[in-house]
Amino acid sequence: MAIRLEDKKAIVAEVNETAGTALSVVMADYRGVTSGDMTALRAKARAENVRLKVVRNNLAKIAIRDTEFECIDEALVGPTILAFSMEDPGAGARLLKDFAKEKEVFEIKGLAVGGEFYSADQIDRLAKLPTLHEALTKLAIVTQAPVTKLARSLNDIPGRVTRVVAAVRDQKREAA
Repeated sequence: MAIRLEDKKAIVAEVNETAGTALSVVMADYRGVTSGDMTALRAKARAENVRLKVVRNNLAKIAIRDTEFECIDEALVGPTILAFSMEDPGAGARLLKDFAKEKEVFEIKGLAVGGEFYSADQIDRLAKLPTLHEALTKLAIVTQAPVTKLARSLNDIPGRVTRVVAAVRDQKREAA
């Protein structure tokens, strides 16, 4: 079906805006996936703030021009769905990786983050990144450890003084 020029411009502008603010993108071949499965995938993507885009390759190539995702240009071949992660760089990778486990026909083509293209076998590098909540929790634990150790050390000083005084008392009793 032919797309009017105005519609093409709108599609390119929308994808360009998304690519300009996204943290990472994961590409996959969606051939053989039913529309019901795609609807379920889109619902999961909305919940995780991942924007899924199915765009003609030539329009996608124009849209990603002058963005950090220009590196995926060569991989835009065949039917491709783009998953742009907007808040958490690993969200799109986790989403599509889990979906690919459920649907064997769904094949991840590659991913890009920080202006670098990675092949599909590198998906775990991005998927295993901690979420923002997990990273903040780890940071809080690491920050809390020295403070806790200091509090325990300061709390132990009166106990040590008491034990020394008791030992001196016991020595004087034995000497007398």
